Amino acid sequence: MSAYIAHPVKGCAGTALRTAEMTPAGITHDRTFMVVDDGGGFRSQRDVPGMALIRAGVSADGARLSLDAGSSSLEIETDPEGPRLDVTVHRKPFTGLDQGDEAAGWLSEVLGAPSRLVRVPNDHNRRVGGLTPGTSAFADSTAVLMASLSSLDLLNERILARGAEPVPINRFRPNVVVSGWPDPHTEDRVRAVRLGSAELGYAKLCIRCAVTTVDQARGVRSGPEPLRTLADYRRADGGGVSFGAKFAVTRPGTLAVGDEVEVTAWDEPEEGPGERLAAALA
Repeated sequence: MSAYIAHPVKGCAGTALRTAEMTPAGITHDRTFMVVDDGGGFRSQRDVPGMALIRAGVSADGARLSLDAGSSSLEIETDPEGPRLDVTVHRKPFTGLDQGDEAAGWLSEVLGAPSRLVRVPNDHNRRVGGLTPGTSAFADSTAVLMASLSSLDLLNERILARGAEPVPINRFRPNVVVSGWPDPHTEDRVRAVRLGSAELGYAKLCIRCAVTTVDQARGVRSGPEPLRTLADYRRADGGGVSFGAKFAVTRPGTLAVGDEVEVTAWDEPEEGPGERLAAALA
């Protein structure tokens, strides 16, 4: 079974969805908006953990955006023709459409640093690589991040064994959360999958950063977990530690909570563990 989460403003809180559309760039409105500093660099929980406390909502047509930080809130009309700004995501150049001084002032006050809000322009033509190439809005790379609850269970068993507190799945800010897979990290072995009427292709493992150490409920860094424990058993060949996998959209479609996760291709050869797992899930 699957559940879905969108993050309308990159770096801010996620919103659980009952239904959604999967577009070529991921779940509708996911990372469509981004907070940037006065040099155009994206703001992140890496540097501003309090961003986790800002909840964003977008109208179905994308015409209105609401921002709520608990003690303060704002609702604006989005501007699909706003002034074009040069912005960067991990040093890669893009264009963002400025969403005006009201949003900039509100964000600057809430975050305690000069900030502006931008949105993806209609002519955004980003290409992202991996085993299955695709596109995305202002995500770090590929459009969709998938993680399973069995992977989280294994991680938390290891965290508890060293006397630390377990972490919730929102530390990893996924778009798709899968339940029912018996083996941890099954998502790493999926190569093609159908969710509702949408289809995804595997791009790469997700290498985790310090954002996973931010308590999403309090907007503060909370210590070395889960990175410390992931370093014990999830070191990636190219460096860093991994948790979850990134996917490109190969066929847009409609999603609903509880969709069956139909894996149509695995990375193992025939008669390998992947086929046995597929048979068990059938």
